[in-house]
Amino acid sequence: MLYHEKINQLLGITESYKAPEKMFQLLMDDSSRENLFQEFLAIESDLSYEWFQNYFESEHADRKVKKQDYTPTSVSILGAMIIGESNQYFEPAAGIGGMAIQAWNTQKDRFFILEELSDRSLPFLLFNMAIRGVNGIVRHGDSLKQEFSEEYRLINNGQFSLIERKLI
Repeated sequence: MLYHEKINQLLGITESYKAPEKMFQLLMDDSSRENLFQEFLAIESDLSYEWFQNYFESEHADRKVKKQDYTPTSVSILGAMIIGESNQYFEPAAGIGGMAIQAWNTQKDRFFILEELSDRSLPFLLFNMAIRGVNGIVRHGDSLKQEFSEEYRLINNGQFSLIERKLI
């Protein structure tokens, strides 16, 4: 399990409120992204679970106003089992990717289409998908209104995913 202090250290920050911006900056640079992934994997190599749940929920989730909360892992596992095998996986309001990770655990080669509104959640979602080498698209914006400002194409490069950013 990764702890708050270790995550902050790996991101090179002293206060967790800086995490989303710093993570996004590192993810958008190919060399920095690969180095970041290698540093995280040296600490925790189990990709079967979502590493940031406690960190994000306690430090970044807006539970009061936006009612941001986590889907319990057991529910995510059950959902992945119910969905079963398919060529694609779609999730609006993907958060930081806990449910998508469970779907990835059951079938790693499917194409993921994920949507997320939160500026704080987006870097964690991109991290979680790219470190797992997912092929897919992450849209940043409002799933209900179908209004998106950015789209990120994730392309497996053999180990991780490249991230291509496109403004919409």
